[in-house]
Amino acid sequence: MCLVYDPHYNEGDGGFSRPPNVTMSTTLPLFEEPEPELKLKLRQKLSSLAADRLYMGTSSWKYEGWLGQIYTPERYVSRGRFSRKRFEAECLAEYAEIFPVVCGDFSFYQLPTAEFWRKLFDGVPSGLQFAFKVPEEITVCSFPIQHRYGARAGVLNPNFLNAGLLKSEFLDLLAPYRKRVSVIIFEFGVIRKSTFSGVGEFLNALAPFLRTLPGAFRYAVEIRNADYLEPDYFELLREGNIAHVFNAWTRMPAISRQMDIRDVFTADFTVARALLKTGRKYEHAVNLFSPYRAIQEPNQEVREALRNLLIRAKRRAEPAYLFVNNRLEGNAPGTIEAVVDAL
Repeated sequence: MCLVYDPHYNEGDGGFSRPPNVTMSTTLPLFEEPEPELKLKLRQKLSSLAADRLYMGTSSWKYEGWLGQIYTPERYVSRGRFSRKRFEAECLAEYAEIFPVVCGDFSFYQLPTAEFWRKLFDGVPSGLQFAFKVPEEITVCSFPIQHRYGARAGVLNPNFLNAGLLKSEFLDLLAPYRKRVSVIIFEFGVIRKSTFSGVGEFLNALAPFLRTLPGAFRYAVEIRNADYLEPDYFELLREGNIAHVFNAWTRMPAISRQMDIRDVFTADFTVARALLKTGRKYEHAVNLFSPYRAIQEPNQEVREALRNLLIRAKRRAEPAYLFVNNRLEGNAPGTIEAVVDAL
């Protein structure tokens, strides 16, 4: 099937605004044809790694920039037009044809309902594994001063580390799908000195919370304070077989440097999230790389670190869950391809 070419197409609108001089008989393809060789190659390599419990996937999946690369445009056509609604509802099923795991960043911004979880898991093949971020309602100390928080902006969060809320409104709802949940991630943003004076105070609050976690899931903790990478932090995680998340992020040491820290491997599985180049802000990366159609800035240091994490996990016969974000190089599938190609 060939879609109508429209130079005025706005990816953000999810539709077309056909100019007068372009008719429905135009036969130029809107998107580049999918690359079956790339999809087949990725599927084979990632499947081979998954057989050794080494899982690589992306952070989120609803990116129209991947059309013609990971996603087949014709699958999301309704009445002769690309349908963003259909794409967002169905593209995860096509994602699952290639990748064995995905990180659901969306859960950071909401407490999904039981019906939401049912639709999500029912809509994809049972073999797809998920990682989910715990909602910020539980992991944010005080709400950032941003418009979306409304009256709560800058206010202390009364539900910070609320173990009861985590269990009743998140973990219990995920329990029916626990075999398909690879890891639950607690992401803690940069914590100011005015909230906790240092890692000791933070751990005093975190320790009793982590000790209440039910044993049905794997857990991992991602911190954004480089000065929290201290022995007491790693000791607390090791106590509960909770993984430290190796994260490539603007204010954190490179993953390779994190790997060199004594006792940094705190669990019998590995979790990593390759998010941003060191020193680069999220907003800058979005402006630089959107709409994420291709790699624009290869990051060899992060690629090599991810390879080394996979090699270590395979040598130890331990699971590894590695996730790549578009904001690292411009195109997460391309980054993953580069990592696995060099193994």
